[in-house]
Amino acid sequence: MMPEPFRLQIGTPEEFLLDERVTSLRAPAVEGQLGVLVRHAPMIAELTIGELLVTDHSGAVRHIATTGGVLRVERDGVVVLADAAEEADKIDIARAQAALERAQARLRPGRRTEGIDLIRAEMALVRALNRLRVAQHAER
Repeated sequence: MMPEPFRLQIGTPEEFLLDERVTSLRAPAVEGQLGVLVRHAPMIAELTIGELLVTDHSGAVRHIATTGGVLRVERDGVVVLADAAEEADKIDIARAQAALERAQARLRPGRRTEGIDLIRAEMALVRALNRLRVAQHAER
């Protein structure tokens, strides 16, 4: 028997990605993975780079890459305000691969130049790796 559904809304500054009833959500919170089912206690959590796993009433799982944001669990559902989010089948693999290669080049020993922000380059590397990992779940 499938769990009872709840409303999930996912938005970014650029678009409203999702507004539907789902049975579960797993999200990458700063303090670790967070799972949400219907009637979860109200809470707010900071999200980090990772993958949202959204399960619908049929048991199908959607994979969404995210770069962080905030998750709010309310009585009537969950709201995710993500810095950026992309469903697996919408990820441009060539673009993600190019971003990965740029980040790797910036971090390569001996190639680091003055003016390179190492923390920013490391975060770009993590974001690109996450997008490529999530894209593997797409039904292409």
